[in-house]
Amino acid sequence: MARTAVIAGTATATVGAVSGHAQKKQAQQQAAAQQQQDQQQQAAQQAQQQQAAAQQAAAPAGDDVVAQLTKLSDMKAQGLLSESEFDAAKVKLLGS
Repeated sequence: MARTAVIAGTATATVGAVSGHAQKKQAQQQAAAQQQQDQQQQAAQQAQQQQAAAQQAAAPAGDDVVAQLTKLSDMKAQGLLSESEFDAAKVKLLGS
């Protein structure tokens, strides 16, 4: 009978250790999954911020192009640029 009690106690201890290990492993997997999800959310937020910054930077570019065209026109009117230089600079500025 004592032998049965020892075997039963050992089995219980083994089951407890295996169960504890499985719980630890599951907790680690959940933590890793949460960390990955957090990283994906951060990457998405960074992408949104970069896109917003790019859109904000692109908006004033229209005003800048108009200002540069006006400056080129003034330079042409003052005789600082020839017609061909003005046209080349305008094409370069407009990208067409």
